[in-house]
Amino acid sequence: MRISAWVLPVLVTACASSPGAPPVPSPAPTAPPTSSANVAAADETPKRPSWAAEYPATRTADVTDSLFGVAVKDPYRWLEDGKSPEVRAWMDSEDALTRKKLDALPERAPLVSRLREVLYTESRSVPVKRAGKQFFTARTATQEKDVLYVRGADGKDRVLLDPNTWPAKDNPSLGDWTPSIDGSRLAYDVALHNADTVTLHVLDVATGKERAGDSIPDQNSPDASWTPDSKGFYYRFTPQGIPAAARMGAVELRYHRLGDDPAKDTLVHEKTGDPSLWLDSSVSRDGHWLIVTISHGDVSTEVYFRDLRARGKAATEWTTLSKGDHARIGPAAYKDRFYLLTNDGAPASRVLVVDPAHPQHDQWKEIVAERKDARLEDFSIVGGKLILKYYKDVITHLEVHGLDGALVREIPLPDLGTASIPPFAPDDDEASFLFSSFTRTPEIDQVSVKTGASKVWFRASTVVDLSRFQTDEIFYSSKDGTRVPMFIVHAKDLKRDGTAPALLEAYGGFDITYGPEFYSTILPWLERGGVYAWADLRGGGEYGEAWHQAGMLHDKQNVFDDFFAAAEYLVKEGYTKPERLVAYSSSNGGLLMGAATTQRPDLFRVIICGAPLLDMIRFPLVGDGALWTPEYGDPTKEDDFRALLAYSPLHHVQSGVRYPSFVLMSPADDDRVDPMHARKFTAALQAASTGGPVLLRLDRDAGHMGGGSRKSRAEYWGDMYAFALAEIGALGASTNAK
Repeated sequence: MRISAWVLPVLVTACASSPGAPPVPSPAPTAPPTSSANVAAADETPKRPSWAAEYPATRTADVTDSLFGVAVKDPYRWLEDGKSPEVRAWMDSEDALTRKKLDALPERAPLVSRLREVLYTESRSVPVKRAGKQFFTARTATQEKDVLYVRGADGKDRVLLDPNTWPAKDNPSLGDWTPSIDGSRLAYDVALHNADTVTLHVLDVATGKERAGDSIPDQNSPDASWTPDSKGFYYRFTPQGIPAAARMGAVELRYHRLGDDPAKDTLVHEKTGDPSLWLDSSVSRDGHWLIVTISHGDVSTEVYFRDLRARGKAATEWTTLSKGDHARIGPAAYKDRFYLLTNDGAPASRVLVVDPAHPQHDQWKEIVAERKDARLEDFSIVGGKLILKYYKDVITHLEVHGLDGALVREIPLPDLGTASIPPFAPDDDEASFLFSSFTRTPEIDQVSVKTGASKVWFRASTVVDLSRFQTDEIFYSSKDGTRVPMFIVHAKDLKRDGTAPALLEAYGGFDITYGPEFYSTILPWLERGGVYAWADLRGGGEYGEAWHQAGMLHDKQNVFDDFFAAAEYLVKEGYTKPERLVAYSSSNGGLLMGAATTQRPDLFRVIICGAPLLDMIRFPLVGDGALWTPEYGDPTKEDDFRALLAYSPLHHVQSGVRYPSFVLMSPADDDRVDPMHARKFTAALQAASTGGPVLLRLDRDAGHMGGGSRKSRAEYWGDMYAFALAEIGALGASTNAK
């Protein structure tokens, strides 16, 4: 799943229900529209397309669960076991068919070639400063993966880690990395196949050599937090041998002292025992405070702290700051004060300050009040000031405030787009942040907190003439009248006569906001006369917690309705028509694609579904699914079960429906969202659909977030675009000028 800034690396919450309530009759799942264009007439036999005979043979099994008095059939339960030789053989057959079909498409090779041209450009990350050093990643125009550099006081760059030179076996990649406060050490993760499971390593920055004996294998987002003396770090420890569905409940917080045996690392906070909770920690820059957070998804946060200067019994005791009473809190410690970004009493969020000596809730002091015109997304402390990131109708605004909350100035941004929040650098005057928009390449700007003077540290280039395109932000009405924002990118000379191919994307979940950012991958689509649209649906964080809650749990259908209304707007306003409309999203957005397939097959010609959740009755049993029960609900609780069954895409596939042409893009060994969702839905849709092709594309060397290389991204998007253009009859429509 995509990650909320509140939780940092995962998703969670809790939902109430009545598991002891007696069974009551369940309403039948809502069927897709029954227009003659999509469903066979009652008196005729559904006609299977001739090419459906090419699908691999897929057996069914007589498996039925009785849940709260409801019989839930699961004929493809056997496809859940990804290690089974039978399942692996089935996957091989499906992927072979997909490769045969996609490789034969006439536009695939030109599209992959063009994608490589737009992707293989120089890139760089925002520098992280430590004691006169700057750490950052960069790629030249020819490199596949990011290289980690350190820049010294002399301004010279030195390579610390270059994954491009590592042995290619198992596709190793550089994950998270954290320099120590004095810049002498570096904790970094190495992932195989770009998976979530990593090995944590430690590097001596001066020598560039890995420290022997300090590696910790098989961890899931360890999130190292250094002590100021650089002698060790706190981290999330994941025990080995724990089933994936239970592993988050087994996570502990430990302290590793460099040179010690990691197997004997000190236990700092015990496991929660609840796989729906996310346990994490951070150390204040001065080393005074250790802060522990326990996140209940994107709903509430428990916060505890310990004074690391204490001795005796006090050194092991935790003080409660928040018990997680239906509010989220993002804490940061600076000069013996805690600064809290929270939606406690403020759905659009505010900033409070707390004296650790008086942590009681009634002693918290508001310094930045909630605003009605903007959502406060994030904050950082740089140069002794607060840097605040706001979203106003999904457009980023950055402001500098004093530690008392008073506004100092707004930081001017180059365009209407999206900016990152500067890294925490309390004693550094220079704030660095990344900015881009749909039609402006990424740039890293640096601004003096004291004077406001700014400069461009890096600006990416592109081979595409971006002046040919424009972005419109529009607002449309959803089914219930809710005002929803959407960005539409297209050529300036577009004729709105309904003939353009259109690609509609959205996410709608976990309080995550997607503003207008630069995506190189959409450029070949635009060059071929296509329209690209991004809809900011409920369930995200665009307008605060009320917007989030309106698209989660039992209100998840609002997300789908917002998406359908976005598609209808594009058709109504002449941007496209259903026969030329393509929908795409992944992860939580893959669930959205499943709902679009089963609920509105009349509205889309092609649907591309990436790394999705589709079986909403069994999702907590595999991968990291238990973490997401606070967002979706817990199917072991009756009220949640009925809400989930009402839209679960797998359970709404109906025989005889003319479903859109469909490609399921699945990492074969995704360790976050289990690929069983993709396998089961592919089998069900292939057996039922009288519409376009249904293909399962496997990425053999990738985790949930893809393969991690530019080559793999070009192949991914090239397959997707070639299939979409072929199905909507827009082949050879390139307007690309080289």
